[in-house]
Amino acid sequence: MMGLVWFWLVAVMIVGYVVLDGFDLGVGVLHLFLPRTEPERRTMLASIGPVWDGNEVWLLAGGGTLYFAFPLLYASAFSGFYLPLMIVLWLLILRGISLELRNHIEVGVWRALLDGVFGVASALLTIFFGAALANVLRGVPLQADGYFFLPLWTNWQPGPNPGILDWYTVIGGLLALVALTLHGALWLSIKTSHRLAQRARGIVNPLWLLLAALTVVSLVATIAVRPESLNNYYSFPATFVVPVGVIVSLAGIWLLNRKAQPVKAFLCSCFYLFFMLAGACWGLYPTLLPATTGADRDITLTRAISGPHTLAVGLVWWGFGMALAIGYVVFVYSKFRGKVDLNAGGH
Repeated sequence: MMGLVWFWLVAVMIVGYVVLDGFDLGVGVLHLFLPRTEPERRTMLASIGPVWDGNEVWLLAGGGTLYFAFPLLYASAFSGFYLPLMIVLWLLILRGISLELRNHIEVGVWRALLDGVFGVASALLTIFFGAALANVLRGVPLQADGYFFLPLWTNWQPGPNPGILDWYTVIGGLLALVALTLHGALWLSIKTSHRLAQRARGIVNPLWLLLAALTVVSLVATIAVRPESLNNYYSFPATFVVPVGVIVSLAGIWLLNRKAQPVKAFLCSCFYLFFMLAGACWGLYPTLLPATTGADRDITLTRAISGPHTLAVGLVWWGFGMALAIGYVVFVYSKFRGKVDLNAGGH
C-alpha cells in the first residue's frame, strides 16, 4: 500500500512540474519569434518573471522524493541517463542566466544573443523532457546489477540496445515541444493584452492541429513499442477514462480558444498534460523502469521501494514540505494575478 502511495506522490510532483514550468518553457520557445518589439519581449518575460524559478522547485522536489522513496530507481536512472541529465542541467543554467542578465545589459547585440539562448534552451528542454519520458516508456538496457549505459543514438530503432534518441523518443520530444509551446501561448493570452495576446491566441489553432496529430501518433507508437502498456487498462476498464480525458481536454482547448475564453482553454491544456502523464504512469505501473534486456530485469515498485520506516517518516516531512510549496504557489500566483502592465511598473 505504501509503495502505491509513493508511486502516485512522485507522479503528482512530476505532473505539477510539467503543468507549472511547462507554460514558462513554452513562453521561452515563443520568445524566439512571437514578439516584434522590445516592449513585447519585456512583457513576455514579465508574464513569467515572478513564477518561473518557483515552478522549477517541483522538479527538485520530485528528484528528492525519488531519492529516498525509490533509491534503486534513482541510482539506475542517474547512471544511465548521466549524459542527458548533464545536458538538461546546463540548459537550465543557460536559461536562468540569460533570463536574468538581459535586464542588466543595454547593448542590443548582447540582448539579442541572450534572447536567443533563452529561447533555444527552452525549446531543447521541452524536447529532452519529452524524450526522457519516452525512454522510460520504451525501456532501457538494464544489466543484472541494475545499471545501464545509453549512447546519444545508435541505429535510431527501439530494441535491446537503443540510444537515447530513436524514432520513438523523437516523437516524444516533438510532442512535448508542441504541447508546452501551446501551453505557453495560452498563458500569454491570459497575461498579456492587445496585439501580443491576439498573436498568442492566433497561434494556438495551428499548434493544436499539430498536437492532435502527434497525440494520435504517440499513442499508436507507444502501443507498438510497448504493448504491455494496455494491460492495466484492460484489467481495470474504468481507467479508460484517462484517454477519454485526453480527447475531451483537447476538444476543450480548441473550442474555448475560438470563443476567446483563454483561462478555460488554459485549464483544458493543464488537464491535457495531466491526463497524458497520468496515462503514461498507469501504463507503466507497477514497473518503474522497463528493461529491454528481459522482463526479469525490470525495476519494479517492490524492488525499488525503500524500507517502511523511511517511507513513514518521509511521508510526514513530505506533507510538511508540500504544504509550504503549495502555500507559496497560491501566494505568488494570487499576488501577481492579472495582466502584465509594464507602464504601471509591473502587474
